[in-house]
Amino acid sequence: MRLGRRPRISSLRATFTVSFAAVAAVVTVLVGSIGYSAAARLVRVDEQTVFAGVVHDLRRQVREEELGPADYTSSDLGGPRDELMGTGRTVVQVLGPGGEVVEEGSPALPVRSMDRRTSVAVVAGRVAQHDEVAHGDDLYRVATVSLGDGRGAVQVAQEFSDTEDLLRELQQRTVLLVSAVVVSAGLFGWWLGRRLTRRLVRLAGAAEDVARTGQLAIQVPVTGRDEVARLGRSFDRMLLRLARSEEDQRRLVQDAGHELRTPLTSLRTNISLLRRIDRFPASVREELVADLAEEARELTDLVNELVDLAAGQSGTEPVQRVDLADLAVDVAAHARRRTGREIVLRASGDTTVRGRAGALQRAVSNLVENAAKFDRGGSGTIEIVVTGVGTGAGAREGAGAGPVTGIADGPPNDSSGTGSGTGTGAGTGTATVRVEVRDRGPGLAEDDLTRVFDRFYRATTARSLPGSGLGLSIVREVAEAHGGAPFAERRDGGGAIIGFTVRAEAVGPGP
Repeated sequence: MRLGRRPRISSLRATFTVSFAAVAAVVTVLVGSIGYSAAARLVRVDEQTVFAGVVHDLRRQVREEELGPADYTSSDLGGPRDELMGTGRTVVQVLGPGGEVVEEGSPALPVRSMDRRTSVAVVAGRVAQHDEVAHGDDLYRVATVSLGDGRGAVQVAQEFSDTEDLLRELQQRTVLLVSAVVVSAGLFGWWLGRRLTRRLVRLAGAAEDVARTGQLAIQVPVTGRDEVARLGRSFDRMLLRLARSEEDQRRLVQDAGHELRTPLTSLRTNISLLRRIDRFPASVREELVADLAEEARELTDLVNELVDLAAGQSGTEPVQRVDLADLAVDVAAHARRRTGREIVLRASGDTTVRGRAGALQRAVSNLVENAAKFDRGGSGTIEIVVTGVGTGAGAREGAGAGPVTGIADGPPNDSSGTGSGTGTGAGTGTATVRVEVRDRGPGLAEDDLTRVFDRFYRATTARSLPGSGLGLSIVREVAEAHGGAPFAERRDGGGAIIGFTVRAEAVGPGP
């Protein structure tokens, strides 16, 4: 067991309570102590000043006039005694030449040897002072002033025990006030901590429920506009995003499993036939081997696209400035070498965006490969059109493998005479870049226009062609991650226009 370990406050509510009480205690004790000390000092100094004034007046009287004990008796109305008792709190006692009491004060004051010596003093105004003289339960300040020539002395006294009682009462009230403030501060801290932590407790409970059950579809009811409310809303958004990510992963696994069953089943069938391949004629053996090679390629393509899709969802690629026109030049050159097809690039306006270069290049490449796959006969030119929407820079055009050269201003037009549109997401104050790939393939049915970007979806005209149905899904993921959207249109004269838009100034966290 470890000794000397400080106790820890287990809850935020207790922390608020203790903190408010501690701060209030320190402040009130400090203020109360300073206030009490100042008040006590002022009262005591004032009382001492009054008594010193009485002693000063008495000395002035005996020095200016030859006064005797009889002049200070109570029978001498209007005499110097009345002047001394003007404050109403001064006790006067008269001593004779030998120090005997001529007239007692009320109450009677003790006569000490020092007082007797003062009464026989030759010099008038000699003072013998006692700071604390007890009489019963009371305390007095006493001063004995000689009358001179041995005629006696006059004792004056001031009670200060009542002043100390007043200061003691003030001290007690200060302590009570400090205690009340500390308790009130503690209660207020408890109330405030309860009010603030109530919503934090809900968030903690929701997090514990998620950790215990694994269910992400939990909504935390948080109200207000303060930092706790912002935390609650951020927590809700985080859970929603995690739930969507989990759902996307689940659908991806299910769809991938479904799509993999067909080629795997075909592979198993063909592999079983390999055991009897020596019984088949040469033409059948060659067809079987070619079929196995084709299915292996399809599986490889499917796995590669799944990897690309998962890599795009990770969002780990750094964000940087990307010129989509320059990126399209590289894609066109690569596609031309692979397919031998004629690919033309047209670009206009400012095509620079902030985004992930690898993901954007994958999206453009998927569009070009999709166009080449659908137009297997190679009857038409594949066109890549990159347009900075809302900008007025000059257009550019070039072949797939060559440099881009400038042409006339204005947006690019379709070779068939039909405009390509202006893209999506180009709101006021938001620049976008539109990328589209035009082909002369079989085109798209009306029902396919809204579904071609779904995962593993294959249009009716494409079901006999190789492919996984993930290429355009990756295009959608990349476009949405960059603040844009995919689009698909039928092209006049045959073929399709498929592409996406990208916001020019920002990029999202990842598909």
